[in-house]
Amino acid sequence: MIEVNDIHKSFGDTHILKGISTVLEKGKTNLIIGQSGSGKTVFIKCLLGLFTPDKGTISLDGKIYSQLSAREQRNLRQDMGMVFQGSALFDSMTVEGNVMFPLEMFTNQSRSEMQDRANIVLERVNLVDAHKKYPSEISGGMQKRVAIARAIVMNPKYLFCDEPNSGLDPRTAIIIDNLIQEITKEFDITTVINTHDMNSVMEIGEKIVFLKHGIKEWEGTKDEIFKTDNEAVTNFVYSSELFKKVRQMYIEERN
Repeated sequence: MIEVNDIHKSFGDTHILKGISTVLEKGKTNLIIGQSGSGKTVFIKCLLGLFTPDKGTISLDGKIYSQLSAREQRNLRQDMGMVFQGSALFDSMTVEGNVMFPLEMFTNQSRSEMQDRANIVLERVNLVDAHKKYPSEISGGMQKRVAIARAIVMNPKYLFCDEPNSGLDPRTAIIIDNLIQEITKEFDITTVINTHDMNSVMEIGEKIVFLKHGIKEWEGTKDEIFKTDNEAVTNFVYSSELFKKVRQMYIEERN
């Protein structure tokens, strides 16, 4: 679980985060949504420890990050897995090499132990015949699954995903969403997903935090988002005719 208490972050005279407080729950997919410029990227970088809030605290399972020593912070970062927007795979490494990279960096495991662990996570993301291929030889959806495998190879307590469906077709995006949710529950991870994809919100939004101009405008679940009267949320989520129709159907079913 990640507890965020009244965090603020500014760059020069620009106040980006303005007193955000929320709880990101363990074993659930926690989605951060909002328009470009809402503060989502700065928020997730604060959670990762890449930015230090000017005010407020971030607590990971009871440990306040800013109060930890440099060594303790470094150890805690090893409990964090990250899926980057563009997958961020190393082109010169095979799929297996990409997945083994964190193990080579942060463990003293033997080559065979690392390969065994890589095999386990690649099988978990349904990639069993791609070990010796290079990123350029596999599809975008497969690259994303490799990125997920690499993110979970160290058995993280926290999984952060930045626009995991970026560049994927709708069908593949749903597969990736479902995979992330399955892994979250299977390993009881605190998963935080930064997304613009409303399909993801409706599919796996167990906890949704909506940011607007650096403020937490609303939070709730994928079911509650249908019922909210918050104008900023409805304008963002139902900007397309499709989701307007989905919401109307939901309301009619409840009446």
